Amino acid sequence: MSAPARRVVFVGNPNTGKSTLFNAVTGASAHVSNVSGTTVSRSRGAWRGADAIECVDVPGTYSLAAHSADERVAFDAALGADEPVGVLLVVLDAPRLARSLYLALQVLELGTPVVCALNLIDEARQRGRVPDAGELSELLGVPVVAVSGRTGEGLDALRSAVEAQLSSPSPSRPPYELSEALASDAERAAEALPGHWLDGASRQRRRALGLWALLCDEDVEALADLPIDHRILASVRDTAATHGRDLMAEVVGTRYAWIDGHAAGLPGPASSAADHATQDRVDAVLMHPLWGSLVFAAVMFVVFQTLFSWSGPLVDGIDGLFGWLGEVVAGGFAQAESSLSGGMASAVGFLGDLVVEGLIGGVGSVLVFVPQIGLLFLFIALLEDSGYLARAAHLMDRILRLAGLPGQAFVPLLSGYACAVPAIMATRTLPRHRDRLLTMLVIPLTSCSARLPVYTLLVAALFPAAVPGLPVSAQALALFVMYALATVVSVLAAIVLGRTALRGAASPALLELPPYRWPHPPNVWRSVKNALEAFVTEAGQVILVATVVLWGLLSFPQYEPEELLPADVVAEARASGADLEVLAQGEALRRSYAGMLGQAMEPAIAPLGYDWKIGIGLLGSFAAREVFVATMGLVYGIGDEVDEQSAPLHERMRAETHADGRPVYTPLTGASLMVFFAFAMQCLSTLAVLRRETHTWRWPAFATAYMMALAWLSAFVVYQGGRLLGFG
Repeated sequence: MSAPARRVVFVGNPNTGKSTLFNAVTGASAHVSNVSGTTVSRSRGAWRGADAIECVDVPGTYSLAAHSADERVAFDAALGADEPVGVLLVVLDAPRLARSLYLALQVLELGTPVVCALNLIDEARQRGRVPDAGELSELLGVPVVAVSGRTGEGLDALRSAVEAQLSSPSPSRPPYELSEALASDAERAAEALPGHWLDGASRQRRRALGLWALLCDEDVEALADLPIDHRILASVRDTAATHGRDLMAEVVGTRYAWIDGHAAGLPGPASSAADHATQDRVDAVLMHPLWGSLVFAAVMFVVFQTLFSWSGPLVDGIDGLFGWLGEVVAGGFAQAESSLSGGMASAVGFLGDLVVEGLIGGVGSVLVFVPQIGLLFLFIALLEDSGYLARAAHLMDRILRLAGLPGQAFVPLLSGYACAVPAIMATRTLPRHRDRLLTMLVIPLTSCSARLPVYTLLVAALFPAAVPGLPVSAQALALFVMYALATVVSVLAAIVLGRTALRGAASPALLELPPYRWPHPPNVWRSVKNALEAFVTEAGQVILVATVVLWGLLSFPQYEPEELLPADVVAEARASGADLEVLAQGEALRRSYAGMLGQAMEPAIAPLGYDWKIGIGLLGSFAAREVFVATMGLVYGIGDEVDEQSAPLHERMRAETHADGRPVYTPLTGASLMVFFAFAMQCLSTLAVLRRETHTWRWPAFATAYMMALAWLSAFVVYQGGRLLGFG
């Protein structure tokens, strides 16, 4: 694996079965990781049955022109910019061969040893038009092997062809010659490229790199790190233009001229009239503006219901398992503590709290997301592998494009109403880096299920059951307004961010509609497995550490019970039958570091109608928004075993007053607090997965800053505006 000459890079168009073929030859050895400095993933694994051949699978692309981060990663891998390449394995689409030849010709121009895998040969056979691998090999001048990644057909022959190229490399060359003028322009354009790209390069490779440079835009983010001399490229283009030549048309035209000249003998996009007619009839329904939208709504309802409700038993099971484990471990520590005295007992008690509330609670807070993430990626894999996801993206593209997003963003955005963590991970299906990042920054604004307990608590405690004079529930109306507000603000945020922080050209509306296929179970399984592994091993680490830190803020400094409650308070509590332990917990929370922070931040949140106790609740909710309910139970001396429907908590909140006697909680305060929760970034898990997907802390910090600013300003307008209107 350490020998660079034994490295094989898989390149090909999307929907050609490239990843299926990669998985078939690598098996369980494959693992996924982000390319350094990007959000783009690539897979690595060892070729089964071969002598130390490393396989690298890069994102599918229609061209090596680096107009996106995915295309840049594919180009760098094909070029060997980061690590040497022994063989480029070009995956061709056997049933639709002509469409995948453009990328193959670009690869051949690089001069690297090439083997072509004529994939999906079983599907081509079913459709009655099977390309001749031998004839195609003669045309392209490189080995061509007919294979099927789904059935395993031809894999041994493919391995033999790759091993032969690795043992006796044969540089590739394109099956056509450039015109004299275009060849001269390409060599001159190559001078604009980094010197180490050209060291030892043949004339053919220099020309290929020059053509690549001429086709790439000068201002794309994917090329910002390259020391390219754009003045040379501009000079080449300007000189050609003065002679009436369009370089892009010449470069692209040269390749397509060869494809068109040989297309008569190549299978086209349709194999038979019957297959074509069947797909057209299905598409006529699934892509119809009305019927297609209804089908899509039904599919998304199933996905949404699964994430929101049907995953509940699995989530509750994991939560219950870790709750039981915590109780067992806590009981063991309590028994050990009771057998000791003095400092040793205190040390054991501290260690028990750390293990139970920090470590076990932290691991549980990571694994509780596994069911939702697994189910979401299961649905995405099934929809994508079947060919339906591309139709759904096409259907939604026109609507989401108004907000600067592609149609593929709809599934992640909708999933955000269940949970932002799997929704952010689902943005991997988006092809462009900018679109992926913009969607990730907007998803936390959707009203996830964790906000619902907070909304329910505030609505039940502070809003009347009905609007006077109207047959409308004020509580139901408040919930509807919150969800509608989150939806509208998410769209507006996408528009604003897309025109400011993430300004860029709109993504092209080119969406390929692959043929309908039965999902391939190994592909589906690997997709779910890779998503879960990435979350647990990377985002999970951040969540665990953050949970322990937050536990420390809420638990320290620690006091002896007699230090927390004055004697008169103890006497009064005993006389009234109040729970002294709960009162002590509330006082300990007030004196904790989190309580100190809550009191220190009171001047900043007072204009929103909040006191320091609400400040503690806001701090506690950074672990997860729903923690706000339990934190309020502790603050008001009721205990943490409360829920949003707890009548004692409602009564205590209604009775709470400021120093001047004004009630702390009013409907206006409740509205301000709900608006704050709707827009604030209060979820460590979301920040952790944002860090994992963006590969930097820059964007999580940006998301936190803009969302907290939006939350504060919105809550300020609601509270102060309401007071001016006489509602406070």
